[in-house]
Amino acid sequence: MKSVIIVLLLMVGLLVDQAIEFWGQTIANIFIWLFFLWLLKSGDRTERVSLIICVLYATAGEIFFSLIWGLYEYRLHNVPLFVPPGHALLFTLGILSVPKVPNWIVWAVPALAAPYMIFAITSGFDTMGGILFLTFLTCMVFGKAKKLYATMFMLSLILEIYGTWLGNWTWLIDVPWLGLTSTNPPASAGGFYCLLDLLVVSTVGKMRHRVPIIVQTAPLENEG
Repeated sequence: MKSVIIVLLLMVGLLVDQAIEFWGQTIANIFIWLFFLWLLKSGDRTERVSLIICVLYATAGEIFFSLIWGLYEYRLHNVPLFVPPGHALLFTLGILSVPKVPNWIVWAVPALAAPYMIFAITSGFDTMGGILFLTFLTCMVFGKAKKLYATMFMLSLILEIYGTWLGNWTWLIDVPWLGLTSTNPPASAGGFYCLLDLLVVSTVGKMRHRVPIIVQTAPLENEG
């Protein structure tokens, strides 16, 4: 049931943000934050800590990647308030989806993505995607939650295609600072999401060892 609600909230929230000119973003902010707060209230200690850490990392990442670096721009040239908890919702959706996906997804996702990324890099139309794909592979190699990262790579690509298609945000074709190129969205945008998940999982794991009374278990570390 949570998975269905998250999918509907993300899909409808982005649509409302785009379709209703003045109040759309405010409506999306309210409903996504309300559901996020409900997740916090209903979850156990590990889930609450994970969600809070996810929002903190996501907020910092959005400020840097969008407002400072300028890799992508939101419709109103801001970072919508629903975006950080939206990352936490997508993170939760990934966790809920992991038990339902087969184990072969761990090798199938990078194997299927690799030919396109090689073509995109050698053709020169998505060189930034190459860096993001390497980020994804790094998470797969060094992270413990491999199935989560593979799942998030797919989920985030779907969300990126949907959000850019609606016009909620746009990736710049010419990447600032680096002189690289990108598509809208880059096929390997999931690398950012996987990096976020790696940071969350790692941080929760460290907190479990250092402060076991706060974080009693860390099941995410054992995924994949």
